[in-house]
Amino acid sequence: MSKLIKGMEIEALRKDFKNVKDLVFLEVQGITAQNNTALRATLRKKKIHFKVVKNTLARMVLTEQGINVGKDSKYFHGPTVLVWGANSIAELCRTLEAELKNPKTSAGYKTTVKIKGAVADSLPVTFDVAIKMPTREEAIGTIAGMILAPGARLVSQITSVGGIIASQIKTICERIPAETTGVAAESTGGTAEPAAS
Repeated sequence: MSKLIKGMEIEALRKDFKNVKDLVFLEVQGITAQNNTALRATLRKKKIHFKVVKNTLARMVLTEQGINVGKDSKYFHGPTVLVWGANSIAELCRTLEAELKNPKTSAGYKTTVKIKGAVADSLPVTFDVAIKMPTREEAIGTIAGMILAPGARLVSQITSVGGIIASQIKTICERIPAETTGVAAESTGGTAEPAAS
């Protein structure tokens, strides 16, 4: 590869991977043109990019971007395809897995597409870990729940104690006129008249 072509390819990779922190590494071998086109089209509809890269150039550009995947990493052994896009690594992994395991298309991908691993927030992780990470919305929901939980617990404790006290006061109020009426009836020997309020 001439220096000019190599330089152009490096610049194209820099442009493609600018500000990219979440990636999935694939090994794609022996895939039919029809399956390859279908996979790319499905991912493109979901704004996910799919690019076959030269390992040495990709490693160099990713290192410049702050993604350090070691030279001896399995991510750069054999042919490499980088997949990126979506709002989070979890969403990217879930979309990719859904397409690869889709009953209509999985037979075409079973032996031809292998997942090497992922990079989440510039750190190499396994695909299994990446797919279980929360999406942005899930993380915000979890944090909001953690923030609101103590307040909700406090409110429920206050209202439960308040409810108990209110029911005891009501019971006492209902008993007092009956007891007063009964005492007055015994002392006069007749029927008691209700007290004026």
